Amino acid sequence: MDLLPYWLKRDQVTHVELLPARAGRAAEWPAWIPPDLVEALRGCGITAPWAHQAEAAELAYAGHDVVISTGTGSGKSLAYQLPALSAVLTEPRARVLYLAPTKALAADQHRSLTGLNLPGLRAAVCDGDTGREERDWIRQHANVILTNPDLLHHSLLPQHQRWSGVLRNLRYVIVDESHSYRGVFGAHVAHILRRLRRLTGEPERKGTFLTEYVEEGHLLNAETADQSVARSGGAARSGGTGIGRGGAARRGPVFLLASATSGDPAGSASKLVGRPVRAVTDDGAPRGSMTFAMWEPPELPGADLNGDAAPVRRSALRETADLLADAVVQGVRTLAFVPSRRGAEVVAGHARAALEEAQPGLGRQVAAYRAGYLREERRSLEQQLTDGSLTGLATTNALELGIDVTGLDAVLLAGYPGTRAAVWQRAGRAGRAGRDGLCVLVARDDPLDTYLVHHPQALFGTPVEATVFDPANPYVLAPHLCTAAAEQPLTEADLPLFGADAALLDELVAAGALRRRPTGWYWTHPQRPDIDLRGTGGPPVAVIEASTGRLIGTADPGAAHHHLHPGAVYTHQGRTYVVQSLDLADAVALVEADNPPYSTHARDTTSLTVLEVRSYVDAGPIGLFLGEVEVTSQVVSFQRRRMDSGEVLGTWPLELPSRTLRTVAVWTTIAESAVAGIEDLPGSLHAAEHAAIGLLPLVASCDRWDIGGLSTACHADTDAPTIFVYDGHPGGAGFAERAYGMAAQWLGATRTAVAECGCERGCPSCVQSPKCGNGNNPLDKRGAVTVLDTILHHLPH
Repeated sequence: MDLLPYWLKRDQVTHVELLPARAGRAAEWPAWIPPDLVEALRGCGITAPWAHQAEAAELAYAGHDVVISTGTGSGKSLAYQLPALSAVLTEPRARVLYLAPTKALAADQHRSLTGLNLPGLRAAVCDGDTGREERDWIRQHANVILTNPDLLHHSLLPQHQRWSGVLRNLRYVIVDESHSYRGVFGAHVAHILRRLRRLTGEPERKGTFLTEYVEEGHLLNAETADQSVARSGGAARSGGTGIGRGGAARRGPVFLLASATSGDPAGSASKLVGRPVRAVTDDGAPRGSMTFAMWEPPELPGADLNGDAAPVRRSALRETADLLADAVVQGVRTLAFVPSRRGAEVVAGHARAALEEAQPGLGRQVAAYRAGYLREERRSLEQQLTDGSLTGLATTNALELGIDVTGLDAVLLAGYPGTRAAVWQRAGRAGRAGRDGLCVLVARDDPLDTYLVHHPQALFGTPVEATVFDPANPYVLAPHLCTAAAEQPLTEADLPLFGADAALLDELVAAGALRRRPTGWYWTHPQRPDIDLRGTGGPPVAVIEASTGRLIGTADPGAAHHHLHPGAVYTHQGRTYVVQSLDLADAVALVEADNPPYSTHARDTTSLTVLEVRSYVDAGPIGLFLGEVEVTSQVVSFQRRRMDSGEVLGTWPLELPSRTLRTVAVWTTIAESAVAGIEDLPGSLHAAEHAAIGLLPLVASCDRWDIGGLSTACHADTDAPTIFVYDGHPGGAGFAERAYGMAAQWLGATRTAVAECGCERGCPSCVQSPKCGNGNNPLDKRGAVTVLDTILHHLPH
């Protein structure tokens, strides 16, 4: 690859890691696989399974729940396809359910299955885009159903009577890319899988009421349940899900999970499924060599290290765009992963402009891909990437997951993606099928990125993280208990399945959500509970062009206050718009096409109240706490900044409602006597808070946008100088608990990042934050080092 020596000689490269090639270890085909399946796989060029594929398949065939956690491109799909396809080819009634976190991944798996041309295999995608008639056919005839947790929650489980034939005969449930189910979304998916288990035969219900009351296929609530029992002579009719026939219940389907490399794949998978899962981690697939370069953009000439969040180094987005253009010119097929939707548009736009300047028409070889595009746009881009019509693609994490895009040569990472697992998942997209690959991590002007490019052992010499999520989050558990009761009345036997106790159900009864009957707990309302699975804050906000009424795209409601406020600059497929109005009640933002020479950045105010302390460490003048807090925030204004220099052009007020978040936080208190010598205590605490938020992804599977923070020289609830870091999701997502448990390692890396930064008084590489609601003021870098030294001196390891 001609590009490799050219790039690696650049001054921006701080470290190069060469990962050697590895030979594969093949195994024999398991004897139970039907000959037709073996022949079909051989026809696709698969002469034998790799050792890890055979091991995982044997475990699943023997009835064990199993997670296969190996590298990208190692063939995890074949590991779960072998037992699943064997079942549907040898058992006429057997059904398999495949769950993917994205529609694109399910569609890609469907293409893979239909390409086998196996008689008797009836695979079909069923998601939100599937029409009613097609769903009816899938329900009656498909034996491999490819879908996602959203459809499972919104359609299949609530209508389980109609899907009873599938649920009764479900042999395997495949959970692909299971490491992506983290945080609040992971907690939701954990309970969706528990609800699925419950409706397919768990837990055993000997001598108990087995099915919900049904009349003409309609679920009855508690008000009419007793009347139904009376009419039926005291016995409920069976829902046909295979539960409790003759007083006994089968174990339910076998779960097969596929995950990127993980710090604790068995533990994470077991927590997700809710029962013990065996892990297969010894990767037997061959691997080409991988050259991995760490790249730090150059300092801007005359950069002001102490301005209002002014950039010190060249933007990682601009640098990535230049590298992407270089790759396209050389014909190197490249994916550039960018952390935000707007960033993907910026990278693609700048790369296209550079290519058009070099050779008119070459810019058509680059495009952007992100969530928020219409379905037709996404499918078209996926096809162009697959067939090679596109040479370069700037994408969000929407293409991180296992879509099989062959022939890629290089991957660019515009900033650290938040976890080491995500780094290796994305890097593994280059050099698939045993070819050599190249990955370049372009550091953002950010404390964690700067730390990593100068401490590469934190990336290359450290195991990947365990996936962090918390199924016990009451904001997740309670609505799923209500949803489960709406699907089928809850009984005492169900409580261990969900990790719930009778006290929580008593609270739901007192709140009027459930009603207790001798036969169980019943949902009391005609409508199902409303659950926001992905923690986005509600339905998506439609972005509409005011002059034409055309739907441009959609955005998460949680981001609307910051990115779709009146006056905000919005980018979609290379076109720039300015927001004219935002109607939060109707979830609509009206925009007009424009091309202003500035970007916009929202500013907010935040207050925090401590509600409960769960755990604490008394370290003399230092206190470390974990507990529940209530955070109130409000976007109050926005800044316009010049695109080329970052210069602040002015601040404009906004009138948006405040938002309240009850969540989990970790916080540190410091006795005033221990920091008496610090001249600017508020600025020192504020700088330490920013850096700590920036470094938390080093120990927890989050990124800085999943968490928030607050610091104060004297908080009303602690009566001491305090630094708070909290989960940005209702009820918490598990990140604060992880930070509490690894506080010494986390804050030690934070101190190193701040102290070793070459700036004089603080910059985006150490203590300035791109999401600071106070415009990064006040900040005191030297005082932050003193604060962190004081905490670490007293904090036990």
